[in-house]
Formats: sequence, structure tokens, C-alpha cells
Amino acid sequence: MPDKEICGCYEKTTDRSEEERKKLIHRLNRIEGQIRGIRGMVEKDAYCADILIQSAAVNAAVNAFNKELLASHIRGCVARDIREGKDEVIDELVVTLQKLMK
Repeated sequence: MPDKEICGCYEKTTDRSEEERKKLIHRLNRIEGQIRGIRGMVEKDAYCADILIQSAAVNAAVNAFNKELLASHIRGCVARDIREGKDEVIDELVVTLQKLMK
């Protein structure tokens, strides 16, 4: 798939199956709900330790989302680009992993 500009935010796109898209959005909706719950806890002056526990749960949920998306990226985009001789995708993957591991 050729690179294309979408709203100036990023240059590449990924064709995902409807099932994969729904699964990722479902995870993000859950994370969004968790964040709203934490905001509500702060607004109600909930106990700090309780908020921190919920924050840790959000971090775990984001990490699970990232693992799922990364696996899909490697199996799909990276493998495809390597097969097409676009070895620069390896450097891009290394940079992405370094950012994820900060």
C-alpha cells in the first residue's frame, strides 16, 4: 500500500481487518473508561493509594494494547516490507521498540 498523508499527522497507514480494528478500539474504549474513572476518583478526593492502583491497571491495559498492536505490526507491516526488500523497516522497528521501552 502506498504511503499517503492523512490530516498531516502521519504519513503511513495500515490496512486492518474489521475484526482487528474492532478489537483494538474495544481495548481503547476500556482504557478510556478507566481514565475517566480515575479522573472521577481525583474529583471526589479518593485515597491516593486507590488512585495509584487504578493508574497501574491503566498502565497494564496500555501495555497489553501495545503488545497486541506490536505483534500485528511485526507479522503484517514489517514482514511485508522485508519481503519487498524495504529493509529500512527494521530501523523503524528498532526506533519504535526503543520508544516503547523508555
